[in-house]
Amino acid sequence: MQNPDEDTEWNDVLRAKGILPPKKEAEVTEDQLTELLEATIKQKTGEKALEDMTLDELDELEDDEDERVLLDYRQKRLAEMRLLSQQARFGSVSEITAHEYVQEVNKAGKGVYVVLHLYKQGLPLCALINKHITELAGKFPATKFIRSISTTCIPNYPDHNLPTIFVYFEGDMKGQMAGPIVFGGMNLTRDELEWKLNGYGAVKTTLEENPLKKRQIHDVMEASLRRGADSDSD
Repeated sequence: MQNPDEDTEWNDVLRAKGILPPKKEAEVTEDQLTELLEATIKQKTGEKALEDMTLDELDELEDDEDERVLLDYRQKRLAEMRLLSQQARFGSVSEITAHEYVQEVNKAGKGVYVVLHLYKQGLPLCALINKHITELAGKFPATKFIRSISTTCIPNYPDHNLPTIFVYFEGDMKGQMAGPIVFGGMNLTRDELEWKLNGYGAVKTTLEENPLKKRQIHDVMEASLRRGADSDSD
């Protein structure tokens, strides 16, 4: 009996008429697959297989690879530096008026966060926050920090809402903080304000935890020590 898997013209006719099942394809072994891949690589690159290379050729290949890796890394670093230089275009706090609001806030640019501080002269907490945002503007030059006297920017803006900070991104408001209680009063530190702004995405802090927690723990410990000293004096 003729082998149905045999590659003959008669078997091909029988397969075409459905009398014989389709011919079984020979399985490709892992070694054959490796050989095919190596042959394809050699054909495309014209390079020798690694096992056929001399020590000098292997050293040259390694040197070329090191140079390629270094070049790729250099190009990536240059691209990162260009991006940072484009983003770091602010670095200071600008004073604005109501007429400049649209230009400075709504048209600040794509990908730009804007931090606007409304303040009033003579209010200590407003002065403290102006000091903090001046330092933060230098620390985060990719963020646009601006300020304005409250009634200059918004006529009849109530004093009990001061200080006020608005956070915008691409012209849309992302958050606001209004009134002395929100800021924690005159105990507000620069790191605490940085943490608050980080929560709205306005800055990318490197602080690992909310600095307010550390201050609260410190305050509790100081209060406890004072109570202990008072009881001893009695």
